[in-house]
Amino acid sequence: MNRRNATLGWLVWEVGKRVAKKKAKAALPGTAEGSSRPNASAIATLALVLAGVLWFWWSREDELPDVP
Repeated sequence: MNRRNATLGWLVWEVGKRVAKKKAKAALPGTAEGSSRPNASAIATLALVLAGVLWFWWSREDELPDVP
């Protein structure tokens, strides 16, 4: 390992992070055209995530042991 390879690896890592952030941002549902409110798919995604979290939380409550 030398300084040139370390610098090249760091540069590839930084560029890769930037590309991954752009791809992730493009894949997310955005806003409705011409307004600042989220579009229907973003609202539906948020509702489904919230429902899944609540379902998981309530299902785990039954498995917890009673603590005196």
